[in-house]
Amino acid sequence: MPPISQLVPALQLAIGPVILISGVGLLLLSFTNRFGRLLDRARLLNKELHAEHPNSAKLRSQIAFLHKRASILRLSILLGAITVLMAACLIFGLFVGAVLKIDLGWAIVIFFCVSQLTLIGSILSFMREMNLSLTAFRLDIGVVEPDQEAN
Repeated sequence: MPPISQLVPALQLAIGPVILISGVGLLLLSFTNRFGRLLDRARLLNKELHAEHPNSAKLRSQIAFLHKRASILRLSILLGAITVLMAACLIFGLFVGAVLKIDLGWAIVIFFCVSQLTLIGSILSFMREMNLSLTAFRLDIGVVEPDQEAN
């Protein structure tokens, strides 16, 4: 076992990924809260639909739109979770490399690159879901016609 003086530099290097985990954790909290609200809204609309609501076609359309948004948000959550996993693997690799005195540089680079790519994907999919939520709002208030919802 190496002395603590040799482990301190590895632990100092791990501070960056720990901050990444913390930041992405806050994003995931926001995403999962939003996801829960989407599901709650879809359940409410589904209850209205089964109560033989006169606007059943509109309700089905809203539920389908919510499902599409929830699928995109689920992707954002999954990519965020992979980001945290890769950052944790990065920290583990740094520490194991320091303890065992082996060069894990290639693994560290891979973990870091994958964590950043999945973070970018998570944010991009969240941006897509946000745009869809605005489109859904416009549909609800009658500003946009249903055939323009893809824009």
